Parts: sequence; structure tokens; C-alpha cells
Amino acid sequence: MATLKFKDASSPYKQPLPSPPPEDYIFQKYLEDLAPKKELHHPKIKLALFGVGRAGTIHLSNIIASPRVKLLYIVDDLESNWESIKEHWHLEDVMFLTSEESSRVYRDLNVDAVIVASPTYTHEAIVTRSLEAKKAVFCEKPVAQDRLNTVRCYETARKVGKPLFCAFNRRFDPCYSTVRQRVRKGEVGHVHVIKTVARDSPLPGIEYLKTSGGIFHDCMVHDFDLITWILGEYPNKVAVRAHAHIPEIKALGDYDTVVATLHFPSGTLGVIDISRNSPVGYDQRLEVFGPKGLITADNERPLHSVTMQRGLQGATQAPIWYSFASRFMNGYRRELDHFINVVLGKSELSVTSEETLAVCKIACACEESAKTGKMVEINWPANEIPRNTENLI
Repeated sequence: MATLKFKDASSPYKQPLPSPPPEDYIFQKYLEDLAPKKELHHPKIKLALFGVGRAGTIHLSNIIASPRVKLLYIVDDLESNWESIKEHWHLEDVMFLTSEESSRVYRDLNVDAVIVASPTYTHEAIVTRSLEAKKAVFCEKPVAQDRLNTVRCYETARKVGKPLFCAFNRRFDPCYSTVRQRVRKGEVGHVHVIKTVARDSPLPGIEYLKTSGGIFHDCMVHDFDLITWILGEYPNKVAVRAHAHIPEIKALGDYDTVVATLHFPSGTLGVIDISRNSPVGYDQRLEVFGPKGLITADNERPLHSVTMQRGLQGATQAPIWYSFASRFMNGYRRELDHFINVVLGKSELSVTSEETLAVCKIACACEESAKTGKMVEINWPANEIPRNTENLI
């Protein structure tokens, strides 16, 4: 009876219901679906998907799950996979084409947009032809294999008035976007150190790595984009050490392990720790430190609420997510929603051409530092500094 005096006699039904926290993004989406608004009605975006491999399969799943799009074409040169893909996803009304037959996509006026998830070396041609055919373009990074051709792709997009979206999916991850919001609110003060860990799982196949563009342009660009997006600032000096522990990767002239330090004009330091081969799962961590505190985004687990204790061995948990397809599932879904909103004219493109080109420039500088063993300075002409960036350079 000692706690009886604390009993609240009023009914919870007579009190205001608590509002769902904004962090529960899944419930927020549920509320939107529960009470759809007529003014949100929109036509379906008609799509063509180029490539159904590592990333393309993720996009295919999200396309099919979205009520806002309709898939018209799949372009993929592995014809032996067509039937199984068609049966698995029930794509009886989708036309499959080889790359040699892709001109049909460009000629089809019903196609509003194209998603490019084919091998890296094919991106530039598909992006250019799609834009010239007045299609909006969603492209896995990189847009092209060098800076000059990337610039040309964006110039074509501006000329025809269609969006070109480079898919840096980390930005759309709920945890990482929350970290950015809190940093931008000043919760840690001026950032002194920002760190990322990105260790791949499983080890990518050699055939993929041969055409990937290398660890700096294929893998590390995500960390360059994430750090600069959070800070709103671009590094003026980078120093990198890299090594290839795996003989097959060394034979490609590439690296499997990289540590980079970045110096920013405001005094912020960045540290990036990258590996192609994590034995513990897809190791993805972010830390932001400042004079007011620390914000971290630790590894996520598929069964995060389950622990096991056996004998005196201590408590164990489920392993972290195994690979990028599972860890960044929400990021991939949310970036597609963003692209749809851009095509419909409801949102501005969140990844600008200047940001994409800036990331490419940082990657080139880091690659140079790794090869020479020297610190590399990065100069930023005014026309290369992305919009909404603190111009301290």
C-alpha cells in the first residue's frame, strides 16, 4: 500500500494522447498510409531499370514495393537470368532487353525516368542517352569514370531540364540523417573530430573489383560524401595510408585497407577507416565529437533486442547486419522516394552536381596521397564549392 498515494485517479482516455516521437519514422509512414490525402494524388512514374546485379536487385525490390512507380523495362545482358527474374517478381508485363536493344527505352515517350545500376563503365553512356531522350536519371555512383565526363553529364541534364540524381544512399539512412540534424543544431558545438568506419562484408568478388574504379572511387566516396554532408565543409588537406593484404586485390593495383585523415579549414579533423574484408559483418560506424559532447551511430543488428547467456560465458547478441543490402535497406527505400518526389516536382534534388564533383575531387586527392605517401592539398575555386557550404576555404 506504500505506493497507493501515487495512483492517478484520472482515466488515460481523458488525457491527451502522446504524440509519436519523430524518430519513429516507420510509424510516421504508417500514419501517412492510414489517412491518405486526396491532394497527394499523383500519376505513377514509369521507369526503366538498367542492371539487375548487386545494387540493381535492391532497386528492383523497392520499385515493385512502391505504389508510386510502374516498371516498363529491364535492361540486362545476362539473358540466362531473365526467366528466373520474371518468375520471381511476377514481371509478365515488363519488357526485358539487352544493352544493344536499349534504344527502345530512349525512344519510348512513356518512360519518365531511368535507374542506372549497371557496371560502372556503362554509366556515362546510359546517363547521357537517357537525358538526351528527356528522361530523369537516378544513377548509382559514379555518374562517369572521370571528372570531365561527369561534368558533361550534368551539363546535359541542365540543358534538357531533367534531374540527374547521384545515389549517395548513406544520406537517406535514418540514423545518419539524424546525426546530421543534431550536429547542425549545434548539439556538440563546433565539431573537432568526425570519424567513420566502413568495413565491407562479404569480400566483393574479383570480377566486380576489376571494373569498380578502385577503393577510393567505389567504396570510400560514401564516407567523403557523408562527412562533408554532415559538416557542410570540404577538406583542404588529406593524408592517406593504404595497403593490400589480399594478393588478388594487390594484383589489380588496388588496396583493401585504407586510413585517411582529412583537415578542414575550420580546424575540424576527419578520420576514415576502410576495409574491403570484415570478418564480423558489415561494420559501419560514425562518431562526431565536439566541446559540448559526442554523437555516435553504432552498428545495427537485425535482432537487436535478443541476448543469450550460456553458463559463465557472458551475454551474446546477434551479429551485426551482414552486408550493405540489409544495413542500408531503409536508405535505399528513402532515396527512391526522394527521387520520385523530384521527378514529380515536389522536392529539390538533394545531391547536387557540385557535391558529386567535390566528392570525386576528394577521392582523387586521397588516391594521390596513397600512391605518393605525401599529404595532398586541395584547392577549391569558388565555382567548385557546393551551395549551402560554409565558405571558410
